[in-house]
Amino acid sequence: MAREAMKLIANNKKAYHDYFIEEKYEAGIELKGTEVKSMRMGKASIKEAFIRIEQGEMYIYGMHVSPYEKGNIFNKDPLRIRKLLLHKYEIRKLVGKISEQGYTIVPLELYFKEGRAKIEIGLAKGKKLYDKREDIAKKDLRREHEREFKIRNL
Repeated sequence: MAREAMKLIANNKKAYHDYFIEEKYEAGIELKGTEVKSMRMGKASIKEAFIRIEQGEMYIYGMHVSPYEKGNIFNKDPLRIRKLLLHKYEIRKLVGKISEQGYTIVPLELYFKEGRAKIEIGLAKGKKLYDKREDIAKKDLRREHEREFKIRNL
């Protein structure tokens, strides 16, 4: 993926803290007119969002897109349910995986790619408390090593 053609709107750092991300998929989002303008201004959030598959189609719940200031009557509900656009075989594959114990689908990043709004979703397995503690310990150790390296090279 070329990072130059992408404009990041929102990301979900908490997902990496709470889950092991095993696979990533890119999906389109079905948006209404003023939502796109609002997203171009960076007024969207996926922190509280979650994804469900219903009747062979994928939907994102809790994604907040702020109303566009100049949108007046054309603005939609900021928290409305939005359809995600994936190929049928990808959805079937994900249905098979999330039927296994402990798997879920989480939104990771929201961005524009070649003028179209895309969302990166991840097939995730929940972390236990001891996994989270282990990750925090690794991060602290890495920071400590970077600090020592910086002091040595001054």
